[in-house]
Amino acid sequence: MGKPGIEVPFSRPFLKWAGGKTQLLPELAKYYPTSSVNRYFEPFLGSGAVFFHFKVMVNPKSSFLWDNNLELIQTFQAVRDDVEGVIEVLREHESVHSKEYFLKIRKIRVKKETKSSAIAARLIYLNKTCFNGLYRVNSRGEFNVPIGNYTKPSILNEEGLRKASKQLAGADIAEKDFRMVLCDAEAGDFVYLDPPYHPRSETAYFTSYTRDSFGEKDQRELAEVYRALDKKGCLLVLSNSDTTLVRQLYKDFRKVAVSARRNINSRADRRGPIKERLVVNSRLLEACRGRG
Repeated sequence: MGKPGIEVPFSRPFLKWAGGKTQLLPELAKYYPTSSVNRYFEPFLGSGAVFFHFKVMVNPKSSFLWDNNLELIQTFQAVRDDVEGVIEVLREHESVHSKEYFLKIRKIRVKKETKSSAIAARLIYLNKTCFNGLYRVNSRGEFNVPIGNYTKPSILNEEGLRKASKQLAGADIAEKDFRMVLCDAEAGDFVYLDPPYHPRSETAYFTSYTRDSFGEKDQRELAEVYRALDKKGCLLVLSNSDTTLVRQLYKDFRKVAVSARRNINSRADRRGPIKERLVVNSRLLEACRGRG
């Protein structure tokens, strides 16, 4: 098991993602258990940054990676099961990349018969070439993020994809709602919850990367799930924005202030470090006791 504060090689995410946690890993690692963990759950997968780090640092026996974004899940499954096929299609995308080609690929609708490697390569290509690596779809499920202003985007990282594939081997990767974690997680399991953040203002950036929004009702239901998992005896850490609602919903738990730089605002003068919160339950704090 790795130790916080020590640089440990791990598979960096092969996707950019709004609210990605790579820069917060040193803070999150302070709340990794010092003993072994049988099962790791991440119901809001996103880029999987925390999973890839936790896998190296703690090496849980089993991992359950879920999200309600089907294309995202299909992409992770393809990288796990057919990484060479994904690399082959991505290589084709990279060789002909242009604004016109980007718009052509953006228009493609994923169908049931579409090969998983093609689905994954399309999403990775769009993610690496669109504005700020955002994932956004309209009410019809059509990807609608404009092309980014990149001179030479990094579209294909063969070594990174192969490393990610090895780390994902054996992981349960599925399209599931976060509420399903209540059915599967048991005492002693580590659960990391990273929902779409509660907006810090009425004009804050959208909190949805699927056709369904994640509003206050969902935030309240998530807090209920958190409390139920705590009663089950799970080890819990949750990330969210530092808002009055979040502080109120988790008032009975330890809340740790952290700072992260977010670049999703369209105005450069409004980007920069913002305060966020980690919510940690007492069982996890006890499991981390003695960490130096």
